[in-house]
Amino acid sequence: MTQDKATDDVGRDQLLVPVARRVIGVIALISLVALTLFGLWGAPTDAVQGDAQRIMYVHVPSAWLAYLAFFVTAAASALFLVPRTRSVVWDRIAGASAELGVMFTGLALALGSLWGRPVWGFWWAWDARLVSTALLFFLFLGYLALRRIPGDPVGAAKRNAIAALIAFVDVPIVHFSVEWWRTLHQKATVFNPQLNPKIHGVMGLTLWIGTVAFTLVYVYLLDRRYRLAVLEEGQADLALERAIAERTGSPVRDVSGVAT
Repeated sequence: MTQDKATDDVGRDQLLVPVARRVIGVIALISLVALTLFGLWGAPTDAVQGDAQRIMYVHVPSAWLAYLAFFVTAAASALFLVPRTRSVVWDRIAGASAELGVMFTGLALALGSLWGRPVWGFWWAWDARLVSTALLFFLFLGYLALRRIPGDPVGAAKRNAIAALIAFVDVPIVHFSVEWWRTLHQKATVFNPQLNPKIHGVMGLTLWIGTVAFTLVYVYLLDRRYRLAVLEEGQADLALERAIAERTGSPVRDVSGVAT
């Protein structure tokens, strides 16, 4: 992106400083271990669903992280569209967060199917929550595919930002689908309209551990994916410079910036 159209912050090749990244990574790992211990052995067996209910300790955090990741993508896209805040940083964040959102959405769908088989008796139902979630998955897959279409950097980023905001409209539909329509899927356990959690004790603690663990994993992976995007852009710029040099015979900088 040209400097006059999309201002990049100097030195913003990563979102977190190394110390913060290491701390978040360690806490995330500890949280995942705690989630495994509580999820498999610490939390009691559900009286109705049996051990199948334990899938919820991963399924619910996955769904929550899908919401969060797509919200970050939408927010970053909106900031890019505003001329005053336009920066390549927001475009990178939007793309990186969308990739993680698709990953967590796919995980939520897969885990939901694993839970549905023993509880509902089938892997999939044409239920409002399930269908809207699958639609969300494919909408952002399309967004990621759109990002790979070449074009003018600023124009392409604007196009991608608009697509992300349109796709994000499905997020509140997914969340409120169990309230708006009669569905097989149970209503919200924690983030319900009354803000009255329906899960308590060790089960509630385990669910919160899972939510914290997955949130920390998301932050860590977002930083790493952002850094990878910076490196990919650098490689693309270097490849373009080499192609121009081959035609003009001018020297080319290596990765360290030294002309060769």
